Amino acid sequence: MGLMDGKYVIVTGGAGPRGLGKATAQLLAEHGATVALLDLDAQAAQAAASDLGDGHRGLFCDVTDKAACEAAVKELEAAWGRIDVLVNNAGITQPLKIMDIAPENYDAVLDVNLRGTLYMSQAVIPGMRARKSGSIVNISSVSAQRGGGIFGGPHYSAAKAGVLGLTKAMARELAPDNVRVNAICPGFIATDITAGKLTPEMHEQILAGIPMGRAGEAADVAGCALFLASDLSAYCTGTEVDVNGGSLIH
Repeated sequence: MGLMDGKYVIVTGGAGPRGLGKATAQLLAEHGATVALLDLDAQAAQAAASDLGDGHRGLFCDVTDKAACEAAVKELEAAWGRIDVLVNNAGITQPLKIMDIAPENYDAVLDVNLRGTLYMSQAVIPGMRARKSGSIVNISSVSAQRGGGIFGGPHYSAAKAGVLGLTKAMARELAPDNVRVNAICPGFIATDITAGKLTPEMHEQILAGIPMGRAGEAADVAGCALFLASDLSAYCTGTEVDVNGGSLIH
């Protein structure tokens, strides 16, 4: 028996080959889930879905477009009959200092990370409420908790902190309908988002601040997402789970 047998799952931003989304989708699929990967790159999403095996789907979706989120969810609900889990993984980052954040930088980073999380959640909530069952997993960041200091600029910290506030408020509102909402705060994870953008000195400095002495891997975050998506975490809602190798111990 897989932990996710018979469960239908959406993962946004799932097409990047070394990203958190793909790793999460892969682990959930290994545990029996049927997965749809949503991404701006439809072809990459389809390719990633076929890597997972038969029956998984890849769809185009711009999470900053409310109508696009609704259309993707409608298509999947028509095909599957239900959506059990949403993983709001789509995100972007920019390593800017406070005075260098231009309006378009703010819009891009806040829209994908925060507005996208809201719109996708709004799209799946009615169905989850109707069935009195569902799990939403939001990806925040250690940057939200410690005020940056890893890679993203202050607008990234703000967006990811916004995700935490949204997670907790949604969790409170949806709990009576047995829809759980939790967040993961990854620390420094070696993924495409930071690939090639760190100098060796920066890398060394980051590792020095991690008690476990290594960067995280996408699989580390995927394991946590599996826990929050599955019934193992049936009594967890409104939580933030730190996956950071000890780099932020509260």
